[in-house]
Amino acid sequence: MLQTISIIVFGKVQGVYFRQSTKEIAQQLNITGEVKNLRDGTVEIIATGTAEQLDQLARWCKQGPPKAIVNRTEIKHLPLQEFIQFSIVRF
Repeated sequence: MLQTISIIVFGKVQGVYFRQSTKEIAQQLNITGEVKNLRDGTVEIIATGTAEQLDQLARWCKQGPPKAIVNRTEIKHLPLQEFIQFSIVRF
């Protein structure tokens, strides 16, 4: 059963290929959704997939790509959102 979550990633997560790496991991996991930088320096991910897929993504986000320094993540369950693919949202 599909579900949607929001993951906010705190730390040194902008300018370290976090969004691109998240997109690649999401595509490998067959997750749809989007990732974007927020003005406060965090990264927000909205992801739709199965509980197992989303759990794998959430675990990856706790470390992120090699240059990232993740201090913490916040995960919230959202009403189901359907996306065609996983994309990077730019301002």
